[in-house]
Amino acid sequence: MNTTIDTLKEKWEALKTEQPQMRIRNAADALGVSEGELISTQVGDYVTVLKPDFAGILTEVESLGKVMALTRNDECVHERKGVYLNPDFSSPHAQLFVGEDIDLRIFGTHWKYAFAVVEGDKKSIQFFGKDGMAIHKIYLTKDSNEAAFDTLVEKFKAEEQNPGMQTEAIAPKAEEKPDSEIDIEGFQTAWKELKDTHDFFMMMRKFGVSRTQALRLAPDTTFAKKIDNEKVVTMLEQASARDLPIMVFVGNRGNIQIHTGNVKKVMWHGPWINVMDPNFNLHLDTTRIAETWVVRKPTEDGMVTAIEVFNKEGEIIVQFFGKRKPGIPELETWRNLVAELEA
Repeated sequence: MNTTIDTLKEKWEALKTEQPQMRIRNAADALGVSEGELISTQVGDYVTVLKPDFAGILTEVESLGKVMALTRNDECVHERKGVYLNPDFSSPHAQLFVGEDIDLRIFGTHWKYAFAVVEGDKKSIQFFGKDGMAIHKIYLTKDSNEAAFDTLVEKFKAEEQNPGMQTEAIAPKAEEKPDSEIDIEGFQTAWKELKDTHDFFMMMRKFGVSRTQALRLAPDTTFAKKIDNEKVVTMLEQASARDLPIMVFVGNRGNIQIHTGNVKKVMWHGPWINVMDPNFNLHLDTTRIAETWVVRKPTEDGMVTAIEVFNKEGEIIVQFFGKRKPGIPELETWRNLVAELEA
């Protein structure tokens, strides 16, 4: 093991002694490294390097039975329990799991490392990007098949089990173009003529607008309207009180994880608003919310309404929709709730 990894490992051990409750993500921040670099110092102890055969590993996760899927960004954590069903790795752009419980949109070009982590009775498979950022984690639950976990780890175990990780920086995102360089009229017309919510991203790319710039340049406030950030909490509390099923999208550059269904137990913990249900947990740091928008997109099934929450960099933290499927119009109860938030 080289000196740098030794030193990092020692620093982490010291930090754990001082602050035993500190999570690995916060420890990585405190030590000025990525989470992947930190976990990789434990290879040979309780961490096993897996081959980067992500499709292979993920396709076999179904054998583990009911697990907990975790996807997060800096501001929000999305945890959903269920079985990984219906994998679709046929597209080079986005791979899918489409199940009632585990619903993922995977952008595999951003995935680089996989580890099996066995910390006491906590067992997980963890995936990281080339910069060491945690993209997705799968934790065993009391209902999981532990023997299948051991089989999977043995099958995909990498030949070399060396501590440490070579990370690469992610290219900074392009600077936002000035509004004066945008074909605003063309953009607004294209928005009004949308037929599918998934076409919104391609439309932004075509006209060279950033996400928050797109909302500022919307045809009018029917299509995009900024609301107070605390309305996100109101929405969750009202969805719970009214028994209104919603969709919750949380992602990072490598994965988007979706919950569809009711939210019941909504509660505060410090600055975090949380959903603490048996099969779905959400943790949102309200101090990190910079902007919140109501966004409407025309589709062949009628208008689709979202609440989109952004950080100060203009990146999406979390998106909320009323529960819906293609071919079925949006819930009127969701539209009514959003209209109240806009009032």
